[in-house]
Amino acid sequence: QRSSSFEDDKEGFLICHRGDVLNARYKVIRVLGEGTFGRVFECNDLQMKYSVVAVKVVRNKRGYSEEAHKEIEVLQHINSLDPDNTFHCVKMFEWFEAHGHVCIVFELLGLSTHDFLKDNYFRPFKMKHIRQMAYQICKAVNFLHRNKLTHTDLKPENIVLVNSAYSSNPHHHCGKRKLINPDLKIVDLGNAVYNHEHHSTVVSTRNYRAPEIILGLGWSQSCDVWSIGCILLEYYLGDMVFKTEKDREHLAMMEQVLGPLPSHMREKTRKRRYFHKGQLNWNEYSPQGRNISRHYRPLKEYMVSHDSAHINLFDLIEKMLEYDPAKRITLEEALSHPFFAPLLRKKRPPSPATDDVHSPKKK
Repeated sequence: QRSSSFEDDKEGFLICHRGDVLNARYKVIRVLGEGTFGRVFECNDLQMKYSVVAVKVVRNKRGYSEEAHKEIEVLQHINSLDPDNTFHCVKMFEWFEAHGHVCIVFELLGLSTHDFLKDNYFRPFKMKHIRQMAYQICKAVNFLHRNKLTHTDLKPENIVLVNSAYSSNPHHHCGKRKLINPDLKIVDLGNAVYNHEHHSTVVSTRNYRAPEIILGLGWSQSCDVWSIGCILLEYYLGDMVFKTEKDREHLAMMEQVLGPLPSHMREKTRKRRYFHKGQLNWNEYSPQGRNISRHYRPLKEYMVSHDSAHINLFDLIEKMLEYDPAKRITLEEALSHPFFAPLLRKKRPPSPATDDVHSPKKK
C-alpha cells in the first residue's frame, strides 16, 4: 500500500524529502546523486545508532526495476564470496521495495573518481595514487572475472572513493585538491553479465567501449580491460580520452593514438561502411578529421615524464589498449606488471590467484 506522503514525479522518480523515512528504518538526510536509474539518498539507519548508509531508490519503470534485481543478484553473489570485503566491490546491506520502487541499501562511500576530477578542475591524479587506484581496480575486476562475470560498464563514475577527503592550499582560490586516501570501490553491477548469459551486441559507455564491440565482433571479459586502460589514461591526463558519440570518429581517434586496426579485425567486421579498400573510411581533411589530427597523438607522446613510473604505467596502458582482445593483457597478468612493483615490495598482499573463490551456480 502506497503511503499518501510518497508519490512519483512524471519520470518515475520517487519524491523524497529530508526527514522522510523509507521502510520504517532509513531516514533521508539528503540526495547524494541522480542518474537515469533513479536517485541515491544519504540516510540515517534508525535501527543502528550513528550508522549512515546510501539508499539507491530505483525509478518505478519496468526496465530499471529488472536491472536493479540483476544488480541485487550479482551483489549477493559477489559479497558472499568476499565476506572480509577485500576485493573492492561495493557492499550491499539489504534491499526492499517501497512505494513501488526497488531500494538497495549500500555502505556510504565518497565521491566517484569522475566527480573528484571534475571538482578538481580536471587536474590529473598524482602518480602514486594512480598506482594504488589501478591496483585496486585490477584486483576488483579480476575478482569478477574469476567468478565468471564481466562488469561491462567500467568508467570513472562507477569507481568510487571510500573517502574523498582532500587537502589543498588555502591561499589559492582554485588550489589543487590533493586526495588523502586513494581507497576505492567498484559500483553499479546492474549491467554485469555472467559468461553463460546472453551477450547483447552493444555494451559499455561509449567513451570506454572496446573496438571489438564497435566492430560487432562479439566481446568477452577483455572488454573490461580496455575500459580500464581508458580510465587509467584519464586519471593520468585529467580528462576523458575518446570524446565522441560516433563509431567512425571513435575508430579514427583510436587509430591516431594506437595506430591502424589489425587487418583481421577490419576483414571480419560486418560494419563494412566504416572501411574502404581495407582502410578506415575517414576523411582526415574534413573539419572532424582535422580536429582529431590536431588534438590526438600517439599514446607515448602523452607522457609528461620519462622516469620509470611513467614508462611502466604507459606500458601497462598500451597492453590494456591492445586492439586484439585475444592479445590484450588479462587482469591476472596486469597485477604482476612492473608498474605495481613498488606496492608489492611494501606489503605482499595475498594474490588473487591464490584466494579462495568459487564459481557461481549456473542458472
